[in-house]
Amino acid sequence: MATAATRLFGDRIRRGLIVGVAPAMSGLPFPMVAGGHPTPTTESERGGREALRLAASLKADETLVVLLSGGASALMAVPADGLTLADKQATTGQLLRAGADIHALNTVRKHLSGIKGGWLAAKTAGACRALVISDVVGDDVSVIGSGPTVPDGSTFRDTLDILQRFGGEGAYPAAVVERVKNGAAGRLEETPKAGDPRLASARASIIGGRRDAMDGAVRDAESRGYHVIRIDDAVVGEARVAGPSHLRACLAKAAGAGRPACIVSSGETTVRVTGDGTGGRNQEFALACAVPLSSLGIAAAVASVGTDGIDGPTDAAGAVVDTTTIERARASHLQPEAFLNRNDAYRFFASLGDLINTGPTGTNVGDLQIIVLA
Repeated sequence: MATAATRLFGDRIRRGLIVGVAPAMSGLPFPMVAGGHPTPTTESERGGREALRLAASLKADETLVVLLSGGASALMAVPADGLTLADKQATTGQLLRAGADIHALNTVRKHLSGIKGGWLAAKTAGACRALVISDVVGDDVSVIGSGPTVPDGSTFRDTLDILQRFGGEGAYPAAVVERVKNGAAGRLEETPKAGDPRLASARASIIGGRRDAMDGAVRDAESRGYHVIRIDDAVVGEARVAGPSHLRACLAKAAGAGRPACIVSSGETTVRVTGDGTGGRNQEFALACAVPLSSLGIAAAVASVGTDGIDGPTDAAGAVVDTTTIERARASHLQPEAFLNRNDAYRFFASLGDLINTGPTGTNVGDLQIIVLA
């Protein structure tokens, strides 16, 4: 995105900044900060503070162009007054373990932040134009990257409800709970809302999302001779439940389709962590499909991948299972149910050689699921 902007705007660019997960491409005229994902790091905080300084440096006749991609909530972090990065890390970790979806997670993030929930745009005297690649089901620009350039419709009261729903107040740092309670009681300023004059010159546009990834998958499958079935309804819910349920629904849709068939879908599931294993939502989704696949009676495969090439806190993008997975696992003395119960899908698939490793892609538009039927 930065490369394209450089080509387009040329010497009209006075200053820039890239915050991402990997080193910037050589030749770009901007400093690079490599933030952390899915949990913010000290570099995430440095990137967020640099972004605020850049926004504050604009004159009234200048425009802040924000090129926003999925993952920005963790990559660019500025703890609100009274909070530390450790407070935010602990809160993010608890919400992720408890299975909070992205809307709940980012509602909390916005109310613990000095940059999210419209605060980045509010800091600039000039106009703000955000071009947004969406990794959020529904493409709500106030949720993508926790909406640093747009009004926020959520409140401290919503945030307190989320903390209580996902673990209770005792599961979070005391400073976080104190801030949220003070905000809910009206003792702290809310995030900028619709009609706030500080955001009067801010605009945001979606320029890419999960359906673009599906378009690419559909074209490729068709070029390989598959009869393609596209499912536009988003795949959501808890991964271990959504996987088998989605597989059943896809098999029903493919009952009268030609063969070989390829079913393409996308979305974003969640994981409720109750074990001590390693994995991600895509790996858990795939593992949950292994047992039902084994009894299909036809050759079939299911793959689920994160389009950013990063699934949870692992180096894999996702995993693939087929109708031989259970047989191969048991021959290696691996019990899939035990790995699923420990949230240990990564080690299960690593043992079988069925992880999907792409490396970071630099673009996040959610997750892609592919089901192939012979």
